Amino acid sequence: MTGIVLLSDPRVAAVQVEECREPLVDLREDGRLVVDRRKVDPEGWYAHLRRSLLERLVSANQQLARQRLQLLVVEGYRPLEVQARYWADYQRQLTELHPAWPPQQIHHAAARYVSPPELAPHSTGGAVDLTLADWEGRELDLGTRVNASPEESAGACYTWAANVPMEARDRRVTLAQALTTVGLVNYPTEWWHWSLFERYHAFMNSAQAALYGPLDVVTGR
Repeated sequence: MTGIVLLSDPRVAAVQVEECREPLVDLREDGRLVVDRRKVDPEGWYAHLRRSLLERLVSANQQLARQRLQLLVVEGYRPLEVQARYWADYQRQLTELHPAWPPQQIHHAAARYVSPPELAPHSTGGAVDLTLADWEGRELDLGTRVNASPEESAGACYTWAANVPMEARDRRVTLAQALTTVGLVNYPTEWWHWSLFERYHAFMNSAQAALYGPLDVVTGR
């Protein structure tokens, strides 16, 4: 993981948030992007994103259309309580796999795959998990399934992992080119995870502050 900045890095946590209060938008109602249902939740939060992120994804999708490709959105906003459960569950799995590891090592390893709740990009509405589909909407192979863990994939979930077939790697390049062109940032341990204006995006772009902070849809804050 040389050179990779994890979400648990203190420098990311130190980024200040100047919340812009941009609303969440339901991608299903907007209709310009294809939304997958594998992460559907009863309230439909999985299909919500901040407005500026949606607009940039639409621009990236227009670029991909020239190659008869399109984005397939898997998950957007994730409520804080759900993120906390994911974080706790994954730490528990790692502890079972590596009982000799101290808590600090478990925390560090967990952050490769699940964000600490207080820093979670998905809980800001400014992060999205997505992949590529062909013109007919069929999901393409990018080397691992979306949300494959480092343990499951032998590290192939890392965006530029060497143990990925060439065709899948080329598709990752195509996806990255479209999304970086519109200003999104990738979390390099997860080829499918991209974000805008939250703490990680702000840190990677040396911005003075993040514009998106965590949203608690239960309390409305």
